[in-house]
Amino acid sequence: MADRGEPPEGPQENPPGGGDDEYRSLVFDESFVRAARLKEFSAQERMGDHARAVRSLPARGLRTGSKAAIALVLLTALAFSMAVYVGFRHPYQAPLGRTVEPLSSTVVPLVPQGAVPGGTPADLLAKSPAAQSPTGVAGINFPAIRGTGNFSDTQVATALSTVKDYLVASSLDPAVLTKNAVRPVEMLLDPDQMAQFERSMSRPDNDGQHAATGWLVRFDPAKVALAAADIRVRGTLSYAEVGSDTLEVASDHTFTYTLRPAAAGPQRADGASLFTVRRELHFRFDQDDLRLHRLELSTSYVLAGPQSCPGDSSGALQPLLAGERPVSRGPAATDPYATDRPAAALCGMLAVSSPQLSAPRGSGAPGASQSPSSRP
Repeated sequence: MADRGEPPEGPQENPPGGGDDEYRSLVFDESFVRAARLKEFSAQERMGDHARAVRSLPARGLRTGSKAAIALVLLTALAFSMAVYVGFRHPYQAPLGRTVEPLSSTVVPLVPQGAVPGGTPADLLAKSPAAQSPTGVAGINFPAIRGTGNFSDTQVATALSTVKDYLVASSLDPAVLTKNAVRPVEMLLDPDQMAQFERSMSRPDNDGQHAATGWLVRFDPAKVALAAADIRVRGTLSYAEVGSDTLEVASDHTFTYTLRPAAAGPQRADGASLFTVRRELHFRFDQDDLRLHRLELSTSYVLAGPQSCPGDSSGALQPLLAGERPVSRGPAATDPYATDRPAAALCGMLAVSSPQLSAPRGSGAPGASQSPSSRP
């Protein structure tokens, strides 16, 4: 007979505090079973051939771990966005709203007073004011380099080097001079000037903005060829800061070429002649231009002769060669009352100085009656 304190069915096999009580915390409650991803098949379901003991259940929604993973992805995306934003705020970024001004150019033909002298390239150069001028790139030299308020000495040197490359490409490269190449010059320009440059090359016009000869020195390859590769160069470079974000470089160089007719076959040894081009150019640089080795050509003032006046030298310079004389007639008539585009010609008289008279370094091209600072 059972004790009065025991249940009718007898004493419990595992009384409280018994040895099995230590596994009580491992009992799977109903919520745990419902959340399980695996479920055992029933006895009838397991009777089939090759039946598996368990099957997978579909996920019941996002778990806490999934929510944490999503939060981590969002934080990573936010950090990446901040990095991109900071990266675009580059210290060399050009100021907002800054625009590149179009090139303003003037090309002035210089008219000889008589027939153009001929001779061999060596004799012509020896008797000219260019006799003591350096040859080619040796005539393009840097001034003393010092940093400005907002540009370091390294940046000033970069600007001068880029201008030198431009002068070499646009004034000394034979492919540009006589083969109508443009790529060596084009690759040094700021992209914002590309449209104006391409328009000047494809449809040149003497309108002050679209003369090809304002950008580079070019001869018509069907008429003119280089008689010698000896191109004499004399001039100066200078620079100045013209704003907190703009550095300006000015170049003033005189180039002396020896030319001959482009006719095929043997040429007369004394059939060469000299042609002189003075180019006064102003370039501008911002921080991006300095970093990317490019420039903006802002103004171009060119004196070139001997040429006839009037004459269209916007697409290519039109040299008078050995023995040739300028046309006797004057410039085309201009009616100030006409409403169409004025056709007035701008010309100068070519008067070559004696080679014994040493012109100041960087002074005017032969025949220029006015210095650039006093030109009209």
